[in-house]
Amino acid sequence: MKLANKYTSWFQKYLPSPFSIAILLTFVALVGSIIFSDKDLADHFIAWQNGLWEPNLLVFAFQMMLMLVLGHVLALSNFFNSVMHVILKPINTNATAVATVAFFTIFVSFFNWGLSLIFGAILARKVGEKFTTNNLPLNYPLVGAAGFSGLMTWHGGLSGSAPLKAAESGHLNTLTNSTSYPDAISLSETVFSSMNLVVFGLLLVAIPLMLYRKAKNSRSEVPELAIQDIKPSYNQEAKGAERIDQMWGLSKGIGMAMAALALYIAVTSGGRALSFLTPNFINFCLLAGCFWLHKNFTTFLNAVDEAISGAAGILIQFPLYFGILAILQSGGLIDVLSNTFIAISNTTTLPLLTVMSAGIVNIFVPSGGGQWAIQGPILLNAATEVGVPLHKIIMAMAYGDELTNMLQPFWALPLLSITGLKAKELLPYTMYILLIGVIIFITGLLIF
Repeated sequence: MKLANKYTSWFQKYLPSPFSIAILLTFVALVGSIIFSDKDLADHFIAWQNGLWEPNLLVFAFQMMLMLVLGHVLALSNFFNSVMHVILKPINTNATAVATVAFFTIFVSFFNWGLSLIFGAILARKVGEKFTTNNLPLNYPLVGAAGFSGLMTWHGGLSGSAPLKAAESGHLNTLTNSTSYPDAISLSETVFSSMNLVVFGLLLVAIPLMLYRKAKNSRSEVPELAIQDIKPSYNQEAKGAERIDQMWGLSKGIGMAMAALALYIAVTSGGRALSFLTPNFINFCLLAGCFWLHKNFTTFLNAVDEAISGAAGILIQFPLYFGILAILQSGGLIDVLSNTFIAISNTTTLPLLTVMSAGIVNIFVPSGGGQWAIQGPILLNAATEVGVPLHKIIMAMAYGDELTNMLQPFWALPLLSITGLKAKELLPYTMYILLIGVIIFITGLLIF
């Protein structure tokens, strides 16, 4: 217990803000590239500047930002508000609060990471408010960490960047500038593989149980939170044509029509199973759900206004990490790291070393899609040479990315905004989540 308290105090004293971490990582990447590369300093700075605005990555950033914002808008609907009310009703102890938030956050993350992140954040906030109102003790930072635990499982779910990109027709050969790879790898071989479903099931059970036990032995106190109405307001003063925004049936009708179109696309896609599940299709479905579940355009737009504020930190930091990615790519550090692991790999160790290398790269580039764009060609080539199935190496990279999300606070920014917590308060507890993830991921890769 003393060691845990000392560990927590170290984080709270020395861990800077997520934005400062991005700046510091930029300098670390620059120094490392200078040491391991024979390029001029000016070349690294030019690579960094170009990386900030790399068009393909900016497209990906917009897709991910939209996924996050739409997930937040969906979480602000009356439907999810009712769901949270049902979940909150039986919660009256610190341990049950932590375990419940973790379970539902992880469950939702399988379907969409953006929805899970915001759903977990709002659920954690509402738990804190309930305990404040009822004057009950609660370890609020631990509840916040539970609300962030979905980022431990997202890349193995339906919104995982690497599995989704690999399922796109022609992507693997375009990514590697080759014609030797399959046209696509279906989600039935990655997300819905027996290995990944078992891994997800174990995480869904083990993380809540572990956090439940941790909450039992942790210090708690009555949180002091202002009671907020997170649900967006409803404008009653619209006049004239503005009343269109408040028409009840219009929003729901468009949402239902979009949902029908999405279903048609899914049914008629043909060919590979689940090949239609791309980032754009996921966002289309989220937008349909937002229209369908919100009362009208007014409540939808009010929710968008609120959701965008939660994504502000990510918007400004995304280009910084693209710049880091460009520095690492220009200096060859990712190639050095990945190729070093590949050189000492066999069919058993390559997936495990992939998890390790992906976890390290994710610290510097907390973007699953950006990481796949750089590491993907190296890992696909290594898997082919060593004899590891391609779908397995894709999931190994996804697991490594998920692991160090528990160390990298970039994606926690919306949760921090909603809960009022700080990154240094979460990380002592997310480390416990990381440790259970290491055990489950390694076990899954070794058995299957």
